[in-house]
Amino acid sequence: MSGPFKKVSPAALIALKEALAAVYWYKKDLRSFITYTIKNSTIVSTIDWQNNVKYHAVAELVDRMAARPDLYHDDLLSLFKEVADFTDFSHLKRCEDPEQKICTAKEKVEALRAHVKGHLDLLKEREEAAERRETAKQKRTSSFAFKNKLDELKAKFYNIAMSSNHQQRGYDLEPFLNELFILFDLDPKSSFKIAGEQIDGAFTFDNNDYLLEAKWQKKPVDAGDLYKFAGVLAGKLKNTLGLFISINGFSPECTATKSEALKAMILMDGADLNAIFDDRITLHEMLYRKRRHASQTGNIYLPVDRILG
Repeated sequence: MSGPFKKVSPAALIALKEALAAVYWYKKDLRSFITYTIKNSTIVSTIDWQNNVKYHAVAELVDRMAARPDLYHDDLLSLFKEVADFTDFSHLKRCEDPEQKICTAKEKVEALRAHVKGHLDLLKEREEAAERRETAKQKRTSSFAFKNKLDELKAKFYNIAMSSNHQQRGYDLEPFLNELFILFDLDPKSSFKIAGEQIDGAFTFDNNDYLLEAKWQKKPVDAGDLYKFAGVLAGKLKNTLGLFISINGFSPECTATKSEALKAMILMDGADLNAIFDDRITLHEMLYRKRRHASQTGNIYLPVDRILG
């Protein structure tokens, strides 16, 4: 059971009752739907479905769940989500006057969605956090092969770092990062050109598309390189984000900037990669924490020592 509880508004509870009573015409079907949706389903059998009309049975169930958030808060959120996600009303076609019943059900579900967006966002946030924790746990503990591959990449990274050919080192960085992203299931794409633009790579993380810019040069990257990359991002779809990796870091003006032009990107450096190679943090958690920090503060640079505390 998660907490603290977000109070459910009376209007949202009423909308849930009306939507539940509409999406299934027969009480038997509705009861089964609710039983399969919630975890603490014993409460369903304590409702008098036989003698109560459908709406009264649903109203009693929802009111009792709302009165005990310590037991049913997450179950109530699950009901909100499953009913708000309802799109298939074909089962109502076997009822009398199906067109009207389907129309009513759709209206009630749409009304519910308008009331519960905040609650659904909370449920989604909890589910995503739990998923991230589970993914991180599995990556860290379940696979010797994974740790082996991470050690191999660490050794390869240090071999590239020892090269005296700085230009070759920059070329080797791109395929190396591609291997790293493959290891973390980020669906990477190698470097490519679009209308004269050279893109070092691309990947997908947490349902967002990222373009990659990667540099390994003697001096820290300066702000001009960031603005150039921002121009590339500005020419793509609105929600496209960017990851700029500079192994030898960024100039102070890069790490301190809160320029609106640069807010579609986050920054990583060699210290970040070392933390990943040493298995102190996963690449997933690194990207998530940096993106969240940028969203909350406007600062696109978050050093790994601040993440790990």
